Amino acid sequence: MRIMVVGASQGLGRAFIEGLGDSGDSLIGVSRSVPTRLPERAGIEIEWIAADLASPEPAAARVAEAIAGSGLDVLIYNLGLWESRAFEPDYRFLTDNPAEIQRMVTVNVSGAILLIQALLPALLRSAAPRIILTGSTSALPGHGRPEVSFGATKFALRGIAEALREGFREHRLAVTCLQLGYLNTEDDLAVPVEHAARRGDGELIPVHDVVQLVRTLLSLSPSAYVKEVAMPAIGDARF
Repeated sequence: MRIMVVGASQGLGRAFIEGLGDSGDSLIGVSRSVPTRLPERAGIEIEWIAADLASPEPAAARVAEAIAGSGLDVLIYNLGLWESRAFEPDYRFLTDNPAEIQRMVTVNVSGAILLIQALLPALLRSAAPRIILTGSTSALPGHGRPEVSFGATKFALRGIAEALREGFREHRLAVTCLQLGYLNTEDDLAVPVEHAARRGDGELIPVHDVVQLVRTLLSLSPSAYVKEVAMPAIGDARF
């Protein structure tokens, strides 16, 4: 299986690179620059592509060209910018910088659409093509957050997923949205999950849990897929 992770340099994306795949699989990381040192995993080939989705058209072309001869089975679009004061008590939409708003829309929405369009020819040659979009609980009705632009871009991912399923149903393209709550990205997979789960006193999800969830999604047969997963932290009072 060849799995691409977009936004792979840190946080959840890095956890995907370190935790997904089995012996014989290939993982392809995509980020603005290639890390100085790539992760090493026994039996798993790790490749990297430098591409900045803030310029989505050339970035999509670059990524598609890089994998043209080798194919692709899974695309995980894990990019998601948010406002500089997002999730802070003093966040105010009226003070958001217009350039920042435009960048969020470009990376979170245009980047996803153009990259998927560029990679679909390779994906559809797979026996079980899958796309996983990392969304947010901010895309769920009644999410209780005031961040306008971030919420709007995460709602957009649901629309992208719905349209892709209909447009490529005959190709059995599986598209899943992960609507994730607040994550503990300070503790990587090297930290025992029992320890990581204690950070935030139940209000933060260890990345270990998300990696395990995605491993389950990738283990499904070509006849099944999960449309959407809502995964808030156990202590998140909004849900």
